[in-house]
Formats: sequence, structure tokens, C-alpha cells
Amino acid sequence: MSKNHSETAIIRIHCPDQRGIVARVTDFIHRNNGNIVALDQHTDRDEGRFFMRVEWELQNFELERDQIEPAFEFAIATPCKMKWKLHFSDHIPRMALFVSKMSHCLYDLLARYQSGEMRVEIPLIISNHKDMEGVAANFGIPYFHLPITAETKAAQEAKELELLKEHRVDFIVLARYMQILSQSFVDHFPERVINIHHSFLPAFIGAKPYHAAHARGVKIIGATSHYVTTDLDAGPIIEQDVARISHHDNVERLIQKGRDIEKIVLSRAVMAHIDRKTLVYKNKTVVFQ
Repeated sequence: MSKNHSETAIIRIHCPDQRGIVARVTDFIHRNNGNIVALDQHTDRDEGRFFMRVEWELQNFELERDQIEPAFEFAIATPCKMKWKLHFSDHIPRMALFVSKMSHCLYDLLARYQSGEMRVEIPLIISNHKDMEGVAANFGIPYFHLPITAETKAAQEAKELELLKEHRVDFIVLARYMQILSQSFVDHFPERVINIHHSFLPAFIGAKPYHAAHARGVKIIGATSHYVTTDLDAGPIIEQDVARISHHDNVERLIQKGRDIEKIVLSRAVMAHIDRKTLVYKNKTVVFQ
């Protein structure tokens, strides 16, 4: 593939904090005739850890794509004890959507995808219910109904994994998918499953959190999007937001506001992942600007 001005390489780094990291990385790019278009860095002083995201144009860059990784590993990553990832901007990630009965997050993601705002491919939608089958048909996306019970969970997850492999899925978004993924499933997609839920946890659990929150007279509602781990709803947080409410808001209004926040927070988290702006360390996510 020929190089052009729109194609870039992206490296995300974390390593022990030390002097001269930025200079070494930027010099590597400069010496190979690269033009940096974005750079963001952060030092966690409590952890003694340095985080960085750098993006540069591939036009006129003197290293071929397959040469960048070994050259960077030898010159910088190994001496600096780095954990790092290399990506190219012209790789369009393939995103699978998991959904149950609620449609608000699904519609929002599909609208952003159809408008071109979200630069992904969506090869399939998987659900444990048939409710959203018509929505998938309207967008021309294959829909797979895989109902799950305690007895069928392992077998159905195996089928899901087969479908994801067959469709070459890069990452998964749980668009209000009301099933708990098993450890073996999550292990196939580390830091590549994104979830969304209301931010009432752990104060208001159960099937009707908005009713419980309304009865308690809460003044703020919100949503949290995070990477999925085997620790339920406790994975590294990517994005959060809140909205103020008052005694004028009934339960229906709370639910409406909550769903609006869920849509926005989930889309921001997905966009950050697509743009390679997230970096997980321990149970925290650094989100670069």
C-alpha cells in the first residue's frame, strides 16, 4: 500500500519513569524522517510510571512498517524496559456489538457508524434475545440470536467465540448486554471488551436502580464505561459523566436522562479505544488527549 499524508503510526508506551524518554522517542522518529502530529505524556509519581502516546506521519518515513517494531524494540523499548503497542491509522478495527433488549446504546452506536463518525466495521451483532433483530436488519448487519441459560452458558459462549473468530473481530462493545461474561470468554479479549452501566453502583443494585435512586432522593445520576474484567463492573474505567437532577424529575425522567448519559459515555469510550488513546496499567486506564 502506498504511503500518503493521512496514514500515521501510533505508539503507546508505559515504563518506569526515567530521564530522557521523550527525547529518545522523538529522536527515533526524527532520525527516520518522521513528522510528529500528536504527542501526549503523563507521569504517575505514586507509581513511578511514565505513560506516552505519540503519532507520526508515515509519508517520507524511512522505515517500512515491518521494520518499525524491531528497530524501536532494540533502540528504545528494551533499554527503557517499556511495555508498548504499535498501530497504524489505516487499520479499521472490526467491532462486534452485544445487546439484549434495550436499544438506546445500540441505536446510538449504529447511527455514529452509519454517519461515518465512528471509523469501524461492524461485522455482526450478537444477542441473547430477538428484540433487536429488526434494528440489525435495518442497518444491514448480520444478527445472531444466542439465548443463554445457566445450563447453556458455556456452549453458547463457545459459539460466540467461534463467530467472533470467523468474523475477525478486534474488540467487543456490550451495548447494554445483560449477561455476565465468563472468565474464559474475557480472557480471549483482554482490554478489548467495553461495557456501559449506570453509576449508581454499588449503592443501588438490582433490576430497578432508577426507582431506588428516586426513592432515595439522589441529586446526581451518571454512567460509567470500562474495560471488562472478571471482576464484575470493576474493570479499568475509560469514561464517566453525570447530570444533576431534582425533585421535579420523576422516575421516567430519571431513566431518560440516564440513558442519554449512557449513550454519550459509551460512544466516547468506544471512540477513545478506536483512536488508540487508551492505555491500561493495573486497574486504571490512562486516556490520552
